[in-house]
Amino acid sequence: MENNLKKQLEGISAITVTPFSNKNGHVDVRKVKENVRFLVDNDIKVIVPCGNTGEYYSLTLEECETVTKTTLQVVEKQASVLVGVGHDTQTAIKQSLFAQENGASGVMIHQPVHPHIKEEGLINYYKEIANAIDIDVVLYVKSNTLTINGYKELQKVKNIVGIKYSLPNVLEFGKIVEELKNWDITWVCGLAESWAPFFYRAGGKGFTSGLVNVTTKKSQELLQYLQECDNSSILKLWNDIRPFEELRAKYEDGNNVAVVKQAMNILFGNYGEVRPPVNYINSEEEKELRRILSDWGLI
Repeated sequence: MENNLKKQLEGISAITVTPFSNKNGHVDVRKVKENVRFLVDNDIKVIVPCGNTGEYYSLTLEECETVTKTTLQVVEKQASVLVGVGHDTQTAIKQSLFAQENGASGVMIHQPVHPHIKEEGLINYYKEIANAIDIDVVLYVKSNTLTINGYKELQKVKNIVGIKYSLPNVLEFGKIVEELKNWDITWVCGLAESWAPFFYRAGGKGFTSGLVNVTTKKSQELLQYLQECDNSSILKLWNDIRPFEELRAKYEDGNNVAVVKQAMNILFGNYGEVRPPVNYINSEEEKELRRILSDWGLI
């Protein structure tokens, strides 16, 4: 089955978790397979290993390769696999080539973590990585470094097919999309279900999700309602999902990964702890999480 990543980005991009074994803290390959199989069996068409929900920056390069290869083996062309890459340029290129050689549809280039960068340097970083591979590229934008002129420079890079926009500024997002309306890419809401309705109105055509690792139904229903412009259903479902996403958003998104992983521990057995600098949720937050899951009829 041939997958058109650019088109599939108009749906849900599932950012998978990275399960760790309690015995030795290593990546639990069996649980990686279980997570990916759950998503594929529930008709999710874009699988993103080594993303932020996958604790990318706590993984060694060897662990990234393990997660990437395992994910691709499970998917077997039933969906598009978009592999998260990053760090220094040469490391990102090495990871991108590994993804390409093992059959990935594309790579998602993480927002660089260096605190002091300029637009020209960021553009060069993206270009070097994208030009080193033949598969598709999605840029993960989480800062205001890029101006309209910067985006226009990146428009020249032929294999960029999407932008994961993860800034909570819908007005600016709408301006950028309108200014670049002739750029044949997919603009993706990178702030998950809680922001998806607003970004959809401003030109976003898909959204990323950590929630789908817990339950795919609500995310798929939201996508359907967005596509149908069913505003009353969107609002009702948005309010249903909101407590889960607000719990993830605490401490300036410090709970983002831990809430998803603990929900999976509760529902599906041991997916392990989170690694520093991510931290476990506290007992009161776990009670709230269990209440949400109970309200949803999952426990």
